[in-house]
Amino acid sequence: PRSPQEFSSNWKALQELLKQKANYSNESLPTCQTYTKKKHPLKVGNNQEVPAINGNGNVVKAKSTNKMDNGSAKDNPPLAKPKSKRVAIDKNLNGNKNNGKGCKEKKKNGNILKEKGDIKHKRRKAEEHAEQQPKEAEIWFDDVDPKDIEAAIGPEAAKIARRNLGLETGQSKQSVEQVLVKEKASEGLTRAVAIDCEMVGVGPKGEDSIVARVSIVNQFGKCIYDKYVKPTEEVTDYRTAVSGIRPENINTGEDFKTVQKEVADILNGRILVGHALRNDLKVLFLDHPQKKIRDTQRYKPFRQRVKNARPSLKLLCERLLNVQVQTSEHCSIQDAQAAMRLYTLEKKKWEAAVKNKSNNKNCK
Repeated sequence: PRSPQEFSSNWKALQELLKQKANYSNESLPTCQTYTKKKHPLKVGNNQEVPAINGNGNVVKAKSTNKMDNGSAKDNPPLAKPKSKRVAIDKNLNGNKNNGKGCKEKKKNGNILKEKGDIKHKRRKAEEHAEQQPKEAEIWFDDVDPKDIEAAIGPEAAKIARRNLGLETGQSKQSVEQVLVKEKASEGLTRAVAIDCEMVGVGPKGEDSIVARVSIVNQFGKCIYDKYVKPTEEVTDYRTAVSGIRPENINTGEDFKTVQKEVADILNGRILVGHALRNDLKVLFLDHPQKKIRDTQRYKPFRQRVKNARPSLKLLCERLLNVQVQTSEHCSIQDAQAAMRLYTLEKKKWEAAVKNKSNNKNCK
């Protein structure tokens, strides 16, 4: 059919044919027969002639469909072309309007199509999952917390990020001490040492600070010095929630002058590592050569990596070492170990940068 009028006449003829066939048999057809019926919807019997529409819109008799049983496609009636868009639309409408077998056929066929669609969908999902697995070359940003990467991309990407940062992938399961302290290492003095002090408040509102505890560790994180210090002034704020200091700790502590001298002897001629070292040296009334100070708070690559101008020790440990420190009361030993571990993580680059800076000054 070419014109709307011809299409309407053809549709009426098809409706009549389907009604005749619905009355002919009340039993549902098997799947294979359903498929045959869909492919050749105008076939009724071996010798039955079916109506067709000519170019003038008149009903004429079509040729017998006997040859269709023999598999010949040449004698198919004009309306039996399953690939025609209009015929497909007709079948759809027939399936919706009729409550007979045509609707059942559509339902069955719909189920089959749905099953095929589900298989394709699962296959596509599997391919997408395989494509989404990150490659090491794609995880290039090393200034992002591996935990954030894990939340956004997945655990595999977080492992790659930790590997790029020089961290062990299994560190999250290790204790803090296992990460910060090198096992079976020397417990004596080394070329570099790290220091940390805990302080208490003095003065009317406890705003001024005095030293209450001093801890020093060697390059392997082994504690080589740890002493409480007797207060030189009346303590108005022990800051226990942060410092971990209680009255009984410092009341029986070492004299300040003794601690000051012992610490000065240890630091003499050595590289001093720490976090915000200016505060520690200030409460000890000590000084140290600037070229031998390695302050993790002031180290530029660390600040760039965590995108913070004055990063805390806790933040650096979380981002760069994947360990939690200072979760409750601070421990000066652990803080010194954390600073030393950060230093050893970048030791070669850090020392090379200091050497280059010194050489440039000498050239000028």
